[in-house]
Amino acid sequence: MVDVSDKPVTDRLAVAEGVVRMTAETLALITEGRAKKGDVLSVARLAGIMAAKKTADLIPLCHPLPITKVALELTPDADLPGIRIAATVKTSGQTGVEMEALTAVSVAALTVYDMVKAVEKSMVIDGIRLVLKDGGKSGRYEVK
Repeated sequence: MVDVSDKPVTDRLAVAEGVVRMTAETLALITEGRAKKGDVLSVARLAGIMAAKKTADLIPLCHPLPITKVALELTPDADLPGIRIAATVKTSGQTGVEMEALTAVSVAALTVYDMVKAVEKSMVIDGIRLVLKDGGKSGRYEVK
């Protein structure tokens, strides 16, 4: 792990996004609440939150952080068709929360896949990326 002990404690923010592409029929199954495993969006949201909190356990050189906020938005999009996922993570600390935001999106997407894979195995998890990072020495990074 990188030594961050000399870095000042600052407010940190990261936002990541991704999508799960699927057929319109599978999307309807999710949005109409007909998935056999239950409420796909609620379970995936909770999985993403839990994953953000466990990031240091999953990624070997990632610092454990006192996360102060994790929020996930899972938005059905008929134009994809699929689910758009966005995660926002905040902390006050000596290192950023980019990995926590990316992990939250990844696990939420995997959970969507898991919950409806019996219906459609050809779903695609795509476009997972950091779209905003703020705080710390490097300042603000934002995808335009």
